[in-house]
Amino acid sequence: MARVTVEDCILQVPNRFELVAYASQRARDIASGTPITVDRDNDKDSVVSLREIANGSIPVEQMREELVKSYQRSIDVDEIEGTDPDQAGLMSAAQVAEEMKSLSINDSADEGEELAETHEEGLKGETFAGDDVAAED
Repeated sequence: MARVTVEDCILQVPNRFELVAYASQRARDIASGTPITVDRDNDKDSVVSLREIANGSIPVEQMREELVKSYQRSIDVDEIEGTDPDQAGLMSAAQVAEEMKSLSINDSADEGEELAETHEEGLKGETFAGDDVAAED
C-alpha cells in the first residue's frame, strides 16, 4: 500500500480545506463507478483519490467543477447551450413580477367588487333579531 501524505497533495491543491472537499468528491465519484487514473493497489477510494491528486492525474479545475455540480440543485437557463430564454418561452424575473402584480391588482379588485355586490344582495329584505336595539355611536 502506497503511503499518501498531505504534503504530496498540497503541491497540487494548496488549501487543505479544498483538498479535503476535492478528495471526498473524487472518492464519491470513484465509488459510483468513475474510472480511476492510478493503480488501486487494494486501497480504499479515499486513498485512491488522494493518490490521484498527488500525481496530478486529475486536473484541479475538473475537480472543482465536479464539486460545484454536485452541490447544485438546479440548472441555470443560461448554462444550457444555444438556448435563449426569450425564445424558449420563458419569462424573465421582471416579466414574472409584472405579471403577478397586474394579476393580483386586477383579480383582487374584481373579487372585492363581486363580494360587496353579493353581500348587499344577501342583506336586502333580511331582518335580524337585534334590529329593534338602538345603536349608540
